[in-house]
Amino acid sequence: MTAITPDTIQWNDLGFSYIDTGKSFRAYFKDGQWSEGQIESSKYISISEASPVFHYGQSCFEGLKAYRTQNGDIQLFRPDKNADRMIDSAERLLMEPYPKEAFIEAVHKIVKENAEWVPPYESGATLYIRPFLMGVGDIVGVKPADEYIFSIFVTPVGPYFKGGLKPANFLISDYDRAAPNGTGAAKVGGNYAAGNLAGKLAKDQGYADAIFLDPATKTKIEEVGSANFFAITADNRFITPKSPSILPSITKYSLIDIARERLGMEAVETDVYLEELSGFSEAGAMGTAAVITPIGSIVHGEHRYVFGNGQEVGSVTQRLYNELVGIQFGDVVAPEGWIQKVKLG
Repeated sequence: MTAITPDTIQWNDLGFSYIDTGKSFRAYFKDGQWSEGQIESSKYISISEASPVFHYGQSCFEGLKAYRTQNGDIQLFRPDKNADRMIDSAERLLMEPYPKEAFIEAVHKIVKENAEWVPPYESGATLYIRPFLMGVGDIVGVKPADEYIFSIFVTPVGPYFKGGLKPANFLISDYDRAAPNGTGAAKVGGNYAAGNLAGKLAKDQGYADAIFLDPATKTKIEEVGSANFFAITADNRFITPKSPSILPSITKYSLIDIARERLGMEAVETDVYLEELSGFSEAGAMGTAAVITPIGSIVHGEHRYVFGNGQEVGSVTQRLYNELVGIQFGDVVAPEGWIQKVKLG
């Protein structure tokens, strides 16, 4: 099988699949301190079969992207926020957090080392960056690890939407994503494994994914698959669920700021009740992979809630998407502190 290289990739045909770039970043925590961290050439990691990551789910991760601008620069979108969130996730699982400044430095380093894998601007593709932290070592009893590995791999991915934004239909699940006081607000692997069945059942019925309700009362919208939910009200407000059991999306908080500062909208985090769905003019899911997935309709039991005509992207959703993607690719002036340039020299 011919190895994939930056010279052989058809950038315009990239999907969302793993490509080994040959360079990963790794740092090791042992005897109470982190190693300096280094670039390694193997995608494989050798760890003990007794590692808590396998048996007790002691792991967390992040996802962000590197973007090629029109003038050929490479830039990152708010990596400091990913660092903060990973620290929160690690502390929730009693893991040793990787320090914030070291995290940001490692992201810059791994992107610089893989600069040839950052897709060209005109392709609309990006370099996906996956930092992760896991508990390792010989642990049999139920307790936190004494040793940890922090690693980052990167892989080029295509734009989530081929041919532009298109509304998708979703099904409200009977399953819960997380417990009321569980790990829902942490980006840990177990949350995603727990959501797989609901997603499969929805997709088997022809829907894009499942939507989860709040686990306590089953009356409020929480998350859309593995993304955050938002809606545009008839009086042009941007609203998104506020809950201690959903992941605090970096994309969400960026769109809240854009809605307020760039579009002049009122933007609020609040309870979003099922009974309110019929009053929304637009709805969507938001996250790193797609930025925004417009929602055409939501089905709950016998009820089907349609947003707009269900077939076209709403005007506010389109403006939000254009503004955020423009910032990420360097076509729109970013708010202060949102963009970090990767120094290639």
